Amino acid sequence: MYRLSPLIVFLASYLGLCVIGNDFSHSSITLIAFLIASIYAISITKGPIDQRITRFSTGAGSPTVLLMVWIYVMAGAFAYCAKQMGCIEATVDVTLHLLPPSLLLPGIFLAACFVSLAVGTSVGTIIQLTPIAVGIALKTDVPLSLMVAIVVGGAYFGDNLSFISDTTIAATQTQGCAMHDKFRANLRIVLPVALIMLVIYYILGRDTMVLQEPRQLDLLLVVPYLAVIIVSLIGVNVMMVLFIGIILTCAIGLWRGAFGDSGIFGMCDTLGTGMIGMGEMILMAMLAAGLLELIRHNGGIDWLLHHLTRGITSRRSAEFSIASLVCLVNICTANNTVAILTAGPIARTIAERYNIPAQRAASILDTISCFTQGLLPYGVQLLFAANLVTQLTDQPFSPASIIPFLFYPMGIGLATLLTSYFARR
Repeated sequence: MYRLSPLIVFLASYLGLCVIGNDFSHSSITLIAFLIASIYAISITKGPIDQRITRFSTGAGSPTVLLMVWIYVMAGAFAYCAKQMGCIEATVDVTLHLLPPSLLLPGIFLAACFVSLAVGTSVGTIIQLTPIAVGIALKTDVPLSLMVAIVVGGAYFGDNLSFISDTTIAATQTQGCAMHDKFRANLRIVLPVALIMLVIYYILGRDTMVLQEPRQLDLLLVVPYLAVIIVSLIGVNVMMVLFIGIILTCAIGLWRGAFGDSGIFGMCDTLGTGMIGMGEMILMAMLAAGLLELIRHNGGIDWLLHHLTRGITSRRSAEFSIASLVCLVNICTANNTVAILTAGPIARTIAERYNIPAQRAASILDTISCFTQGLLPYGVQLLFAANLVTQLTDQPFSPASIIPFLFYPMGIGLATLLTSYFARR
């Protein structure tokens, strides 16, 4: 069990700081907890101190982490510049003009489902739609946490189903099944949940009141967000999408004189402020990846896989074991794609031994990993959404406040377990 002790130290530090650290932001609490656990993990790892630090740094500086860092930097610059320019408020005004108040909640959920299905990434969807959701919440009586949770929930619809989603690719590759077979297996689980969510969001939002009337439409300011969504739907890489958004926002801002007399220098200062605002997210991503590398090096993941696969006696218990396996690995790694890649080979062995179809095993891996990732307050999606809210409102916002409203991730997790329990054998 000592192999997983760094994770236990992290969770204990995280929960302890949440209780006693009321004066700190949630991002700071998470960052400190990762720092404490990382120091502990380095201290218990065998070998010369230089080698331990090098191994930690190798995990923290992996290509996957660095890609996330560049996305954070560009997303922070785009979101803050769009806020200062008034692009977000203009997009919200257009949305309020197009949708009646009673359809705002289901409309935002549908938009998140559609965008995530097209772009194949939950983070990309959250980057694009969270600012709009925040703006709508501030102009209506919809709780901010609920509105952000709708975007995050809808973001997992596409992350779980899209043919270009990294979780879909990982699940099908590790189980050796075709994407369209896994898509059909998944759709039977999540489509009823999504339809139920639309009904729930309509009921919750049918009495929505607009507290602040939309301003006169300024369609030019809507162009950056409209362009970002259209380019994403075409299938352009998220880095290029954010780059296009930044270029358009800056060009319109310079033409409108939005950066004051300093012009280009004011624009650079605005972009820099947005980038700096992502500093905590970047440090958390690197510390989490370094911590995971040491846990893996010390045999923690292998220990977990071994103990979770004991005692399987039937296909039903085999499916529950696969679900438990990817869930607990996801809790350790805070990354659903990494969890699928780690648990996938073991899950395939279990599936073949107990005659579980490959597409069913892939569906369980993908759906349960999205369920788990969607409810982790230290997962990148919730941290990213909370960080954007903090940046846009200038008020501390905890990802833990989103979790009670994440009905869709909870729903797909429950639906997966129910289909395993009641399936014909």
